[in-house]
Amino acid sequence: MRFVQPIRDKEVIEQFKKELMKISYRDYMMFVIGINTGLRIGDLLSLKVEDVRARTHIIITEQKTGKYKRFLINDMLRMEINKYIDGMRQEEYLFKSRKGDYPISRVQAYRILNKVAAKLGVDEGSHTLRKTFSYFHYQQYKDVAILQSILNHSSPSVTLRYIGINQDINDETIKEFDL
Repeated sequence: MRFVQPIRDKEVIEQFKKELMKISYRDYMMFVIGINTGLRIGDLLSLKVEDVRARTHIIITEQKTGKYKRFLINDMLRMEINKYIDGMRQEEYLFKSRKGDYPISRVQAYRILNKVAAKLGVDEGSHTLRKTFSYFHYQQYKDVAILQSILNHSSPSVTLRYIGINQDINDETIKEFDL
């Protein structure tokens, strides 16, 4: 199994957004909500308008773990979501398939993101959005315990390994090492 890294460059994130917006607003919003919440792709795709409209938090039971998750929708994300859902029905999926009244599949989400990643020369996988959120959250707050709680991970070491911080530290210590 391939270990996907987060997107570590904010310029690349902005390029990703621009490219996705060229494809569709839905795809752009999937990326924006994903990198700003850290939700797993399956949980993200299952969201409906009623889960975010006029709500302060996204409240879900995680599909993978069965654990309860309550995530604040901050002001920036609220503005983006409100623009996106304007005119949508409550029972509509946020990331509705063009083929029917159900969400796009994980495979389709991966295809969408991978197409842009390939164009930008970025490694992409199903955990890229979650890992990107995690990486930048850790860089901003340097609090692995809070991030561990947000991600519902079992230990700080799992969280650090997940976002690639351990590898960054290992690489840094070897860079100037010389015998």
